Amino acid sequence: MQFFKDISLSAFVAGFVAVLVGFTSSVAIVFQAAQSFGATPAQITSWIWALGLGMGLCSLVPSLVLRKPVMVAWSTPGAAVLATAGAAGGFTMGDAVGAFVVSSVLIVIVGASGLLERVARRIPPEIASALLAGVLTRFGIQAFAALETALPLVLLMVFSYLLGRRLLPRYAVVITLAASVLWVLGAGQMSWNLQSVELAAPVFVAPQWSLSAAASLAVPLFVVTMASQNLPGIAVIRASGYDLPVSRLITLTGLMSLVLAPFGAFALNFSAITAAICMGSEAHEDRGRRYTAAASCGALYILIGLFGAVVTGLLTSFPKELVVAIAGIALLGTIGNGLASALKSEEHREAALITFLVTLSGVTLMGVGSAFWGVVAGSLALFVQQYGHSAPDTAG
Repeated sequence: MQFFKDISLSAFVAGFVAVLVGFTSSVAIVFQAAQSFGATPAQITSWIWALGLGMGLCSLVPSLVLRKPVMVAWSTPGAAVLATAGAAGGFTMGDAVGAFVVSSVLIVIVGASGLLERVARRIPPEIASALLAGVLTRFGIQAFAALETALPLVLLMVFSYLLGRRLLPRYAVVITLAASVLWVLGAGQMSWNLQSVELAAPVFVAPQWSLSAAASLAVPLFVVTMASQNLPGIAVIRASGYDLPVSRLITLTGLMSLVLAPFGAFALNFSAITAAICMGSEAHEDRGRRYTAAASCGALYILIGLFGAVVTGLLTSFPKELVVAIAGIALLGTIGNGLASALKSEEHREAALITFLVTLSGVTLMGVGSAFWGVVAGSLALFVQQYGHSAPDTAG
């Protein structure tokens, strides 16, 4: 199989880092969302089963078929919306599943229509690159902010990365991850939370339909998933130079969410942070082989789904400082490339800078995150600066 010829240690580690960062950074929000609807422990495990299986299949299969990195994740802002609305509205698990179904149908409609892809194609590359840099820079900042609480560990990781870049550039992140894991194991800083190895069992919940659940859960879940997740995800794809069938892939995520909704898959979408990890040069120096990083990530997500409790316990055992530091370090190259692309054109520089700063601010307005508002602000700036300016007449 071509996959086994193309995969490398650096690509597999990129996939693992993507899973580590994507899972541990937001799994607590998913738990909180499930609990807000009165989920039992078995139902929470079912949510992880459904989400892991959905993310894994939507990442693994298209990556292998297209031989391009396709990265799908759960909607973290969507989980936050559910956690807040569920606690405030007194909705049941049946109400939640009904909302998941409605949101999934809306995602399928948008994907099939090609609407979001057409909108994304009208965004100048500089704005897309600035959006990418703004989303990722927060992780870079968090990596060095971890110096306050884990100075020796983070210094070791930075030194390991710089040394790796000098001696073995292709394996710099691999070296950094290995050094940090050895350090926390030697220092006894792993918070082991392992359970017995057993397959996770899906729990079916029949959907219930109500206008209040549609208005309070389904519509906000759909909006934040498209604006705060899929739009930045498309920006990462474009900035990374990959030509993917975006609309068909969005349709796929909607259909997978629809099928798995009764078991707890609330929303699947393009990832941004973890996609940048697997689509960057740190994953593989050969762009044509970086799909193996995304495929590895997908395979690991499937394992999370199948062995939900034990894998969740293992991944959440790592110190949070290690997680944020390895994310920031793995994204350094992508952040640099994004900023360079965003600011290279003087014509679009100010609009790109506004996009970057608004996105980086983390502002949330009307329940929608800063990535969407960064694009809006940058596009408005570009419109004000360039509307009515005709292109130079080169005829004659």
